[in-house]
Amino acid sequence: MAWVILGIAVITEICWALSLKWAATLATWQASSVPIILSFVNMGLLALAMRGLPAGTAYAVWTGLGAVGVVIGGAVLFGDRIAPIQAGFMALTVIGVMGTKLFAQG
Repeated sequence: MAWVILGIAVITEICWALSLKWAATLATWQASSVPIILSFVNMGLLALAMRGLPAGTAYAVWTGLGAVGVVIGGAVLFGDRIAPIQAGFMALTVIGVMGTKLFAQG
């Protein structure tokens, strides 16, 4: 169950980071409240996942997949460019996360 919660935390992490850019483009207090709310949800889910997983494992997965997801989301939603070398390193990040999960003790 901790892995499922961590997966949801990764999704909220991606939404949180992308909502920062979205809120900056709208510049309203309503839009600015979205990343604030998501940050509390995000941290709560990460903390909950860490109850059943080692902190380092949970954080590595959360950070790695979150970063890759934000790069992809930025490209899809905001037209951010991804260089081929950047895509290669993102693939290495995903491979590292898969290895971290495969050999995790939790």
